[in-house]
Amino acid sequence: ITTAIYGRLPVLVDRSSGKARSAWPVGYRRMFDMTNDSGRFYTRQRLQNEEGAWPIAGNRFENAEGKFVPLYEGKMVQAFDHRAASIRVDLTNVHRPAQPDPASESQHGDPAWCPTPQYWVREADCGWEPTRSWVVGFKEVTAPTNERSVISAVVPAVGFGNTLPLLVGERDECREWLLAANLNSLVLDFVARQKIHGQHLNLFVMEQLPVVPPDLYASTFFGSKTAEDVIREDVLELTYTSEDMAPFARHLGHLDASGDVLPPFRWDPERRLRLRARVDAVFFHLYGITDRDEIRYIFSTFPAVEKAERKRYGAYRSRDLCLNWMNALAAGRPDADVAG
Repeated sequence: ITTAIYGRLPVLVDRSSGKARSAWPVGYRRMFDMTNDSGRFYTRQRLQNEEGAWPIAGNRFENAEGKFVPLYEGKMVQAFDHRAASIRVDLTNVHRPAQPDPASESQHGDPAWCPTPQYWVREADCGWEPTRSWVVGFKEVTAPTNERSVISAVVPAVGFGNTLPLLVGERDECREWLLAANLNSLVLDFVARQKIHGQHLNLFVMEQLPVVPPDLYASTFFGSKTAEDVIREDVLELTYTSEDMAPFARHLGHLDASGDVLPPFRWDPERRLRLRARVDAVFFHLYGITDRDEIRYIFSTFPAVEKAERKRYGAYRSRDLCLNWMNALAAGRPDADVAG
């Protein structure tokens, strides 16, 4: 299966000729090193007690010299979720004082809620151009034995530690949200787990992953909709659950008749499971894998996911939903009412 995938699709960055050839117009960026740049980090206490800063919207601070933005770490995000966890600091834990505090369902359901980081950084130190309001990041710390190994999210353009590297678009198109969906697809993760042998998703591994090139999204149709149309709808709803992602919703055209951004989508775990199953089905088609036994086999290589779902639902629902969506998409019905 893996060999066939590499025969169909390019890797993210091909260096076999001695010159890098990128399948996507994105650049890899690590912003702040959690050790070497620690002198540029500010705790809440330091901001308020020493820097004369006050809190403003979006869990940010401001003082007479400028603004401070959250420093996101890998442990704060999950797939399609930039609000997965706050950072809780326990100084009695000498070796790992900063631990993720997972967001509750009520916090996820509050579109104004933002996760609390361990540190903030000066907005000016981040170097974002004024037009950049969101970026794509991925978790660098991982393992092939985790529920999922490749985890990506669209996140606000703030500060980022080295455990959350970025894939930043180098052109004006800003379509890297498609790449984020690709990274979160089960079929890509299936390949990645055969290449990740430690606890880090290093750049050289990321570059070797087979990805769907940008032009294939627009040339693949499911009925009247392209693959890009279907994925846009799902990434928008999965990502835009909070007010701080309104610029991303605007970029994707989620506007009312007067041109204002529509409200965020409601956080609904059941709905999110179904949307992600449709995303997986689209990518199985894009990767050329339509044999149902092969799809079942790929799902079987994620035993932790299966165990969790059977405990919660009594069935491997993401697999069953994906298989149902495979049939609906093949029939040209991307908007079908798929039960399961």
